[in-house]
Amino acid sequence: MSEELKQYVIEHKNLFWYTQDSKLDTISDNFLVETVLNYGDMNAVKRLFDIMGIKNVAKIFFDDINISERRKNNYQELALNYFSLLFNRYAP
Repeated sequence: MSEELKQYVIEHKNLFWYTQDSKLDTISDNFLVETVLNYGDMNAVKRLFDIMGIKNVAKIFFDDINISERRKNNYQELALNYFSLLFNRYAP
């Protein structure tokens, strides 16, 4: 995890309230993307795109939802629909 991404996670640690502070820098990219897309505000999402790149976030998102129905269900219905449309349009 890059220093910029670590700082981002610390700034948004309220989204990861169930993760111990000492383990914030060990969360996976999949978990980070899932949490921010489900629970983050638009400023948090935009900042994530700036740090990781929209195409990389889209790849993580689509890889995650295509692994299994269970993983797909980790995303809220509105978030799943919105980001599917957004990524299909802006990060093909």
